[in-house]
Amino acid sequence: MNQNTQALQEFITFKGEFDSLLGRLTTLSDNHFGISPDNINWANVGDLNYYIKELQKISDRAFSEGEHAK
Repeated sequence: MNQNTQALQEFITFKGEFDSLLGRLTTLSDNHFGISPDNINWANVGDLNYYIKELQKISDRAFSEGEHAK
């Protein structure tokens, strides 16, 4: 097995993990993060804002935007 074949196999494995994480996050978001609207508080707002900032970092790197702009 050559290096490219090994890299491809690892890439496919990691892509599966990535897709699984995205699916879990989408399900969580679709369920309003498991929080009833009557129970939303500022800690929930802060948590969601943190998630957005972390995902924005990933998005910026993936699309060469923000601090990763070329």
